[in-house]
Amino acid sequence: MTGYIKAVGAKIAENQITNGGPIILVQAENEYSGFQAPYTEDFEYEKILLEQFVSVVNTALVTQESNFVESVPPVSRFLLPPMMLGLGDISQAYFWGSHLDINPEAPNAVWEFQGGAFDPWQGSAIAEDRTLREKYYEIKLQANFLAVTPAYLTSRPQNIYATQGSFTGNPALKTTQVLDVVGKKTGFYITDASSTVAQTYTLTVATSIGTLTIPTISGHLTLNGRDSKIHAVDYVAGSTNVLYSSAEIFTCAHRNPSRAIIDDKDVLFVYGNAGELHETALTFSSMPPVAEVLSGSGSIMQQNLGNNSLALQYITTGQTVVQVGSTVLYILGKASLFSLAYPTFTLGIDRANAYQFWVLHPPTSGNFARYNTENPIIIKGGHLVRSVDVIDSTLAIKGDLNSTTTFEIIAPSASAKSVTFNGEALELGQTPQGTWIAKRSANLPTVVLPKLSSLIWPHGIHKLLQKTADSLPEIKANYSDAQWTVANHTTTVNPTTPMTDVVLFAGDYGYHTGNILWRGHFNATGEETAFSVHVQGGTAFGFSTWLDSTHIGSWEGDAAYSEYTGTFQFPSLLQEGSAHVLTILQDHMGLEEDWSAASDGFKTPRGIINYTLFGTSVPTVSVWKVTGNLGGESFADKTRGGLNEGGLYGERQGKFDEMSQGILNYNGHNTLAVSLWAAVSGGGKLESLNLELTAQVETSRAPVVNAPLTPWSPRLGAY
Repeated sequence: MTGYIKAVGAKIAENQITNGGPIILVQAENEYSGFQAPYTEDFEYEKILLEQFVSVVNTALVTQESNFVESVPPVSRFLLPPMMLGLGDISQAYFWGSHLDINPEAPNAVWEFQGGAFDPWQGSAIAEDRTLREKYYEIKLQANFLAVTPAYLTSRPQNIYATQGSFTGNPALKTTQVLDVVGKKTGFYITDASSTVAQTYTLTVATSIGTLTIPTISGHLTLNGRDSKIHAVDYVAGSTNVLYSSAEIFTCAHRNPSRAIIDDKDVLFVYGNAGELHETALTFSSMPPVAEVLSGSGSIMQQNLGNNSLALQYITTGQTVVQVGSTVLYILGKASLFSLAYPTFTLGIDRANAYQFWVLHPPTSGNFARYNTENPIIIKGGHLVRSVDVIDSTLAIKGDLNSTTTFEIIAPSASAKSVTFNGEALELGQTPQGTWIAKRSANLPTVVLPKLSSLIWPHGIHKLLQKTADSLPEIKANYSDAQWTVANHTTTVNPTTPMTDVVLFAGDYGYHTGNILWRGHFNATGEETAFSVHVQGGTAFGFSTWLDSTHIGSWEGDAAYSEYTGTFQFPSLLQEGSAHVLTILQDHMGLEEDWSAASDGFKTPRGIINYTLFGTSVPTVSVWKVTGNLGGESFADKTRGGLNEGGLYGERQGKFDEMSQGILNYNGHNTLAVSLWAAVSGGGKLESLNLELTAQVETSRAPVVNAPLTPWSPRLGAY
């Protein structure tokens, strides 16, 4: 362990914050003790673990183990364990309450706030084909809000056990009041609904000018089904004082005469779903001015709230630009962005437009050059904007495009005189407020997809659906399993006690991944009628069974089952003394995750747990044989690794893709092989087989260089 921690720690040290890297914390362990008998800590191990980390890294150490703190050695950089708030689910009030009740002074971290776990309906932020899903943009909205809202970091929930109907009077909604306990000014009201039915509400909140019910002018707010909003109260954005905003805050850039992004002005972005009614109220140092619509098709209502405060009511649809003194409110739909020219302005943007904004920071100098958070450059447009830099008076933007886009670039006027995107100069125009605007066509890669039905399929006959090769020769009468592994162990190191005469756990014979094949040989008594087999393969696995060449049944799988017992009738009585083979093809869904350090759950076997032959007189299986990937633990493919293949005939021959970026080699030759496993006696067929293009993107990333891979050639010893 000590050598491993030193090696890993050295890599961490190179990239820790004290060396100009992004690493600010090191988690020493994860849920090491307390979850399994004997429910005690390994104090000596924990002491050595921390000492090893301390010897190589300089950052603070943290842990996700409440018991761990009891044995902490005197390490000044060790932080008390942050409260673990569950796997991704922070919606439950008791998590927040536990932190406040048990250890309120410790850091409050959500270590495992994952994309969708355990709420499958949410899904991940990035799709499997690497395109950005809507959730990505929602995360971006929240991340940018948090980055400019220090008051949120010092806020605490006030009504964690009494959220239903609070502040709204609508029992279908839950609202958590979160107040800044340090600045003692700003408040946030987080309203959410679990129902898919749209809910209307008003929000009654305490503000610096007294208690207000929002909307203050007329109408109501809306939460469209399963959604949530963060309503801000007494929010400070540079020199702009936001009394309240029902529209959510995206980001802001503060007024700074030397580095202001639009001369000497603040910038504040707010957003709401298209078609929603919202209000934003600003407080001024004197009598508020009259608001004026500068452009757009929308309209506003305004009302003086007293105490030098003015409320503006609007619909977040289309684009409407409103000026009120030194503040300009933008209510923006899908039209082009800006039309303003006054000192402080707010951009009211609907959600679809909010998704298009990117907040970036050019690198500075010193150890933290790449982690600058000052002087933001805000850009609208593009599929993904990755970075900005200022090089010799040129603002260099790098990113991805999937279509023609119109950029709106909000940057300090003194920062650059020209702009490039992915190295190509942009032709710039200007908006009335002095920001840049530029149109850029996407240089999409040329993609020509082959028509698979017209390709040459080896071992084929005439039509696509008939161009097949048998990938289960194991059920043919003349098939020899002489090179298979004989399953003859009578003992096992696995903690699961075998229920069969010989051990039929695949792992005991070196097969740990992919499909597993079993063959049981017996001589018939002539009275056998059925075969029952209990197979374990992991959640959602399946298996099929054959008597000689006849399919006698399958378990197609179910997400709720990791094992299953199937009983399959023989099609007819067998001839006494005749030789027969039972063949079982099973899924191997991987080994169980070891949820706690002292458990043996990961040792749960894959294979045949038990079996029975039925009849008035039944034979004994004389020999069981098993195979999986060629070579088992001594796998044949040293380049791609042992997890790349399983036990199907074609895999044992090495007839699989070369695994370039993604799956296919986009700039070279590919051989496509598809295995089809039919779980019914009638078999199955491919109605069609096509390659489909899901996205074309121009990217600033360097071309992918594939790792050197050996081409296919006949494998020595393959069977």
